[in-house]
Amino acid sequence: MAAKNNPNKCLYCGGCVGVCPVQAITLNDTKIVIDKNKCINCGACVKICSVSAMELE
Repeated sequence: MAAKNNPNKCLYCGGCVGVCPVQAITLNDTKIVIDKNKCINCGACVKICSVSAMELE
């Protein structure tokens, strides 16, 4: 399991990138990319997202 981004809600602010403890999230040209092999499913990105664009699978 890994975090998942909803592009219809995402503001691409990068807040989730900064809080990920294992650097599994990157922001590339207005697209959030999550490395599912690195993600530890901690939920930090879900907690920081003010528009509920991040969720845990």
